[in-house]
Amino acid sequence: MTFALVATAPGTRARAGVLTTAHGAIETPVFMPVGTRGTVRTQTLDQLELLGAPMLLANTVHLMLRPGQASFERTGGLHGWMGWRGSILTDSGGFQVFSLEHARPLDDDGATLRSGPDGPLIRLTPEGSIAMQRAIGADVMMVLDECVPSTSELGRATAAMERTHRWARRCLAVRGDADQQLFAIVQGAQYPELRRQSALELASIDGFDGYAIGGLAVGESRAEREDLTELVTGLLPIDRPRYLMGVGTPLDLIEAVHRGVDMFDCVLPTAWAQQGQVFTSLGRVDLRRGVHRVADDPLDPACDCAACTRYGRSYLHHLIKCEEPLGWQLLAFHNLRFFVQLMRTARAEILAGTFAAFHARMREALALRDPRDPPGRKPRVKRPRPGAC
Repeated sequence: MTFALVATAPGTRARAGVLTTAHGAIETPVFMPVGTRGTVRTQTLDQLELLGAPMLLANTVHLMLRPGQASFERTGGLHGWMGWRGSILTDSGGFQVFSLEHARPLDDDGATLRSGPDGPLIRLTPEGSIAMQRAIGADVMMVLDECVPSTSELGRATAAMERTHRWARRCLAVRGDADQQLFAIVQGAQYPELRRQSALELASIDGFDGYAIGGLAVGESRAEREDLTELVTGLLPIDRPRYLMGVGTPLDLIEAVHRGVDMFDCVLPTAWAQQGQVFTSLGRVDLRRGVHRVADDPLDPACDCAACTRYGRSYLHHLIKCEEPLGWQLLAFHNLRFFVQLMRTARAEILAGTFAAFHARMREALALRDPRDPPGRKPRVKRPRPGAC
């Protein structure tokens, strides 16, 4: 299992690489659809294979709660159980400890969770998280970390960062001879000095195969997030992959690629599709708006997915207003395709040495809204709830 840096674009930190796992080679930068419980919501395996995403994200805590570690030990892991032939990355559960309603306060040993208001207690420790990820058979495992709001006061952010470092060492110690990659997670909330300390300390520990930037998109501004991302990537080893966890919109992804990030995941493509929010080459479209009720033109003339080639906006508007599952499925596939294709295009521009100009164009293009979106009050777009899949 290796990571090879192929190219860096002039005038930017954008990188093209190849991450090789037991389930294939992954060209970076790459977007990973989120399959929290072993499924990407509304999408079949045939659709995911058509999408061409080489890697999915699954969540350790959700799979620990159901079906449980014993199920994966019996079936031989998530790949065969769900029928997925590509690679899988598992989140360690740190964000779920932070976000789930039934989590208990942490201590130095780990965290206690309930599967629901009356569910059984489950103990999550660094050692238990790695054992669960090994049972899942993840190609890339994450260390257990403590995530806090990015706006946390300095003392709390410092304590969480230091606990994350201790847990990272414990995860590394029990990794054993597993042929699975293990990524450390940089924490430090909104404080540049903590982010610097975290990145340097984790990079000094021998044994990590890659590094993630965690604890962002949980309260800070976009400008703060971009500055912190740029700071951290400048301190991490050049020869290891860099993963920005849980971020974000297409514009967020392009800005992070520009700053040297290789890997991404986010629930927005599927979660916002349920609300009729669609990312297109013409700008973001809100299919709940009445202007689309009698609009029979394609959703995105530059896209060849089923939502754009077989149906008009009027029909898609109808599906969303009626809350028909078909609408969610069609728009989720379109959004996922938009994210995956955006990363492929970014890679091609990096290899061609033209990413800097591409980044300048996309900063404007990805900020657009649909040109026919009428002025006035717009329906509120709900951000996915923390821990949502």
